[in-house]
Amino acid sequence: MSAPKSAPNVLLIVSDDHGYADRGSLGLHPDVHTPSLDRLAAEGVTCTDAYVTAPICSPSRAAIISGLYQQRWGGQWFDSASFPPDDVPSLAEILQNQGYRTGYFGKVHYGKEDVGDRGCPPHHGFEETLYGLAGQSSGRLNYLHHSQDAMTSYGQPAAHHMAVQPLLSGDTPVEHEGFLTAEFGRRAADFMSTADERPYFCMVAFNAVHNFCWQLPDSELEARGLPPFRDWSPDTDGSFMEWYDDVIVPNLPHGREYYLAQLELMDAEIGRLLDAADENTIVVYLTDNGGSTCNFGDNAPLRGTKYTLWDGGIRIPMIWRWPGQLPAGSSTDALVSSMDLVPTLAGAAGATVTRTDGLDILPALAGTPSTAHDTLHWDCGFQWAVRSGSWKLSWVADDTNTQQLKSYEHAPMGNGWFLTDLSTDLAEQANQYAGQPDVVARLLDLHTVWRAEVGLPSS
Repeated sequence: MSAPKSAPNVLLIVSDDHGYADRGSLGLHPDVHTPSLDRLAAEGVTCTDAYVTAPICSPSRAAIISGLYQQRWGGQWFDSASFPPDDVPSLAEILQNQGYRTGYFGKVHYGKEDVGDRGCPPHHGFEETLYGLAGQSSGRLNYLHHSQDAMTSYGQPAAHHMAVQPLLSGDTPVEHEGFLTAEFGRRAADFMSTADERPYFCMVAFNAVHNFCWQLPDSELEARGLPPFRDWSPDTDGSFMEWYDDVIVPNLPHGREYYLAQLELMDAEIGRLLDAADENTIVVYLTDNGGSTCNFGDNAPLRGTKYTLWDGGIRIPMIWRWPGQLPAGSSTDALVSSMDLVPTLAGAAGATVTRTDGLDILPALAGTPSTAHDTLHWDCGFQWAVRSGSWKLSWVADDTNTQQLKSYEHAPMGNGWFLTDLSTDLAEQANQYAGQPDVVARLLDLHTVWRAEVGLPSS
């Protein structure tokens, strides 16, 4: 199928673990410099109440690419996360069928993909690709090294934990020694600028600002007055788990400075992409889950961090820009989800999506909040939550999952029941569970019905 001549280009930018508060335009932190994201906000619509479907990357990313709750195929946590089933079209396949050329540049982490699997971009609708399989390396990609020489130099198990395996283009290994954020930005900008009569869909999934943020070019360390920090070596650093505690909050010297440096450098690449986008381009920016406070991200004024179902783990920065179609410099508190990307972008391209848990939120972005969601759900097995209107009910088990996350990732989870009215308690401090039995019953019924709808067993 050929795309209509007026069909917009689409640039989708997904970052990794970006803190909700860490945007310069918010004015919360004078040391945060994000001029490109600030530009995007000034030229587009900021969604203040935007959510992902999971507080961790792999199940969340499956919902982004499919427009469906990943629980429909059993994706609740790392151990059950996977790419959507074969009968679920990806956003790339939907747009490709509309006549779009498609490119993917960045991190891939839907589960434990191997080369040639459907979870790899060339096997779900992307024709030009440069990517790394983070599921093969503890969920991360090294910022600087991706080669066989690096694999040999690091040795095992360090090469696995430090994620230095070669990248892939199609199914072919590609070696790259150099700053990965800049390479993803350069390759994506080149793809966008290629002469072609077809509109494009360009998805850029930065590995920034995931830990380990000290992996910066020497020139950047020198310019910022930051000391180098060495990757893990079992010969000198002992066990990985013991070393890991020394490279997260509060133990890593200059940790916040490394994080902010990675954020600034990613923002510069976002600026490169904005410069490459013409007026008929929809630009969407979001991150894959809440900011990682153990990696020195900040989610203020929200409570919690990545891994948790406090809003700090699931409410995210989300910005949309479409010149002439969406108001510039505006914001909306409409309840929106990362699942909305598929029906919204497909609709703008002239496609109809018949199977989605998302909504076409263009009207909401233009100022009609009644066209957004009434209710959203999260379920990780050992913790779940539901938000309906401004009320949010959650439950967290006191089990090995929560204890391990609290100790290893410095992610306090809470336990038991918690009810809050986010319109008056954005920081989720006051538990109204005991005083609002009718609200609790209504939200519990909503979640019970939803679990049955998506195929989760009755709890």
